[in-house]
Amino acid sequence: MRSFSITRILEKLRLLTNHRKESYLLFPLSQILGFSPKNLSLYELALIHKSSSAKGKDGRKQNNERLEFLGDAILDAVVADILYQQFMDRKEGFLTNTRSKIVQRETLNKVALELGIDKLMVVPTHNHTHNLNIYGNAFEALIGAIYLDLGYEKCKWFMTHVVFAKHINLNKLAIKEVNFKSKLIEWSQRYKANLLFDLIEESIDAENNPIFQTQILINGQPAGMGVGYSKKESQQNAAKKALKNINANKRLYLEFGKNKDQESNPDEIDHQPVKSELALSAEA
Repeated sequence: MRSFSITRILEKLRLLTNHRKESYLLFPLSQILGFSPKNLSLYELALIHKSSSAKGKDGRKQNNERLEFLGDAILDAVVADILYQQFMDRKEGFLTNTRSKIVQRETLNKVALELGIDKLMVVPTHNHTHNLNIYGNAFEALIGAIYLDLGYEKCKWFMTHVVFAKHINLNKLAIKEVNFKSKLIEWSQRYKANLLFDLIEESIDAENNPIFQTQILINGQPAGMGVGYSKKESQQNAAKKALKNINANKRLYLEFGKNKDQESNPDEIDHQPVKSELALSAEA
């Protein structure tokens, strides 16, 4: 029995020596996640940005984009699950709005930095200060890694006991208004785009409540449409659609808003500070 135990110890020491890099990553990752990963290679991949030159054993370049894709979908499901259980008396609109505040890039960037994900990422130095979205993307990739490694319930545990317990106050976030209109106005001013909120229809629903439909035009082109029970709500919903469309379509972004004399990144729309949000909110 004793010789068997010594053999086991020697085997562990051999593995530790052969995988020094993985062993180095294991401790800080465990501190971030609150548990020890099983398949460490998944988490290592989740921390590799596409701009790096990292390669796998087969010589092919590696990055976290596929894990980010998976993690994005899992995160949506996990957050919806948690919100459904936490706010039993709230309606679908509230739950959808709260989830969008949690999974938006600005929130994920902030959480990733607070967790220290930026310190573990494999990314060229020049990207660290120019695009904070790489950290939010890596956070989603980590969710994908957790899911593949330990399953859905561990993702939910991580969001509940680490993210929401230490980094996001759900109750405060739920009542915080995200002023999409002010973000869009700030963006249009920054890139000298002509922005118009056009009230195209007013109607009455089955319960005799007024309904407003607003269309946003950027440089004369339709960019988003929104419906609401007030003019302000319809404008906010239209602005949210417009920002999503701009982020999703680089060509639209370049045509609608980019100042041709200035190079910029469409990813900046999500995390640029809104300098006059209070004034713009009052104006709305």
